[in-house]
Amino acid sequence: MRSSYKEDDVILLLKDITGLVKPQSTQERERLIQSGKHYCEMLPIEYVPSETYMRVYQEALKNYAAPTARAVCSLGDLAVRQRGEKFVLVSLARAGIPVGILLKRYLYRNYKIKADHYAISIIRGRGIDKNAMKFLLQRYAPEQLLFVDGWIGKGAILNELKKELAEYPGVSPQLAVAADPARVTALCGTHEDILIPSSCLNSTVSGLISRTFLREDIIGPFDFHGAVFYEELKNEDLSYEFIRAIEKEFCKAETDKQPLRGTQEPDAHNPAAAGTGLEEVKRLAEIFGIADINLIKPGIGETTRVLLRRVPWKILVSAGGAKDPSLAHIFRLAEEKGVAIEEYPLLHYKACGIIKKLADA
Repeated sequence: MRSSYKEDDVILLLKDITGLVKPQSTQERERLIQSGKHYCEMLPIEYVPSETYMRVYQEALKNYAAPTARAVCSLGDLAVRQRGEKFVLVSLARAGIPVGILLKRYLYRNYKIKADHYAISIIRGRGIDKNAMKFLLQRYAPEQLLFVDGWIGKGAILNELKKELAEYPGVSPQLAVAADPARVTALCGTHEDILIPSSCLNSTVSGLISRTFLREDIIGPFDFHGAVFYEELKNEDLSYEFIRAIEKEFCKAETDKQPLRGTQEPDAHNPAAAGTGLEEVKRLAEIFGIADINLIKPGIGETTRVLLRRVPWKILVSAGGAKDPSLAHIFRLAEEKGVAIEEYPLLHYKACGIIKKLADA
């Protein structure tokens, strides 16, 4: 699979389906998804990021490069303590790839570990790419595989991973992430709901590849899951700018003793958040009368993505959120799209996006 990443940083176990699938608008995809069509059978139109979106991203990078770097460093330290020094990074495409590259670079910088790094597809409701798993297990021992993602919202992909990996003896279903506000993995850089800047953009911060795709008329029984390479966006590609910006903060992060460094204990300042994010999402579904919890996207990163590429109904922010600088871009995007923002006593998250239930679905 082509991308704008170097093979030294990551090898993508994906089928290049560029030109084979017609992308669809946000409204059309939302209508089809809510009518029962699976999201992996379609691809969104990926536009050149607007001036507003770029402003959001640059502000996020300026303000949250350091917290993201601290989370990655903490994750790397924790991975070495838990897994030793012989493991293979397997990032979940596509949000996991930038964090996987950063983790690979940190491991070499700090521990001189040269970890191989691959990216594979896993799709909620459709499972992990079995051909990619076969490829990996022909080359590595099962216990070497360490799965990596960017962050955890409510834990749907982690649950999918656990279910799928049950058929692979010796492969750990543990998921390594930079941020886990849902508190469902023991291998994370932080349990805080931090804004990881790459969540603000799509392909232009992810090696110019699309989200992964699976449809039997395009993906054969022996193919990897598919993705598109957006070569036409190469002048807007910020993939390595993001990597360099976070990597530049590593040195400071290694000596930074702020509480953000990955502790696994319950939040002493918010003991009520000791449960899981999924439990909180289920409560929100009851309170707001939402039958499908997949329409609730918790966390700053997921809320940002709802505003950028879904059809939002409402945005919830934690008490005092209007004064929280990490939510400034949420307020700006919501205002631009005419989406209501409501303060709500969220326990695990700073923000939560709720997707609109379309009347014609």
